Amino acid sequence: MAKSSSTTGTKVTIYDIAEIAGVNPSTVSRALGKPERVSAKTRKLVEEAAAELNFRANPLARALLTGRTGTVGLIVADITNPSYFDMIRGAQSAAAANGMTLVLAESAESASTELLVAQRIQPSTDGIILASPRMSDPEIRALNTTKPVAVINRSVEGVDSVVPDVEPGISEAVRHLASGGHQRIAFLSGPDTSWVSDRRWESLRSACEWTGREALLIPTTEPTTEGGRRAARNVIASGATAALCYNDVLAIGLMRELQAAKVKIPDEFSVIGFDNIFGSDFTTPALTTIASPFSEAGTAALSLILAALPSAETGLLPAEPPGRAALPTSLIVRGSSGRLLAT
Repeated sequence: MAKSSSTTGTKVTIYDIAEIAGVNPSTVSRALGKPERVSAKTRKLVEEAAAELNFRANPLARALLTGRTGTVGLIVADITNPSYFDMIRGAQSAAAANGMTLVLAESAESASTELLVAQRIQPSTDGIILASPRMSDPEIRALNTTKPVAVINRSVEGVDSVVPDVEPGISEAVRHLASGGHQRIAFLSGPDTSWVSDRRWESLRSACEWTGREALLIPTTEPTTEGGRRAARNVIASGATAALCYNDVLAIGLMRELQAAKVKIPDEFSVIGFDNIFGSDFTTPALTTIASPFSEAGTAALSLILAALPSAETGLLPAEPPGRAALPTSLIVRGSSGRLLAT
């Protein structure tokens, strides 16, 4: 029996495998790089010989043969935002289940940084998932012409997307607040470059019109607890008695500042977040929030990348139109929202 490379210290080549398997080196190359081009019997011979020699394929060499790296990139807007944790885990689990590796990067809420990072990692990946991207639609479409791209929390014409359907959750939230006697509902917006923030505001405004409530837009400086704290004074000045926030961390910051100002929650003011992040129920009172299916979004985005990969046989991209996965949202009622007692 031939000794393995780990015991001899020598590098195993396709010629060594070919000698043991009794086939040509070119057949070994095809069996390792494009196994669909050889018979099952030949593939088994090559695999057994490779195992006997403790052969491990060089990922870069394999990429040259197959055009595949076995790697998918995921770029998030803010790696410290808990909203992305489940999304990352969902994409990672789906990647591992398909024998792939997920590479994570962030844009720090910067469109220019996001584009630069995407351009840098694209050559070494099979595709890129953009979570809440900040760059422009044309820039995203340009990336998609080179390697498959899937976006989460954004809809870009001609590009695969995973977009949570915010209408069910927001409609539930407005009905919940309306039943509690709230007439004026503020929306604490997300970043100016956030596509999903605009969709959430439009959905809230529509739901308020339907229920005879008034919707008020309150811009924020940043989608963080500090941004929520800074917005508190403007929220109170608006005359609103309830607020729906772009995300949970904004809501937590708003709630903390209101409580510091001796505003009773929910008796005098109701606060609702968005995303149902880990820890959203750790506040006092626990935060009412609209749950987004982030784990499913990460899984769906990875699936869209896989479906868009070029055929191993032809090297051509699939002819099907871009896919779109719409995932529902739902309201989780906790202690930070309820009937308005103060008049």
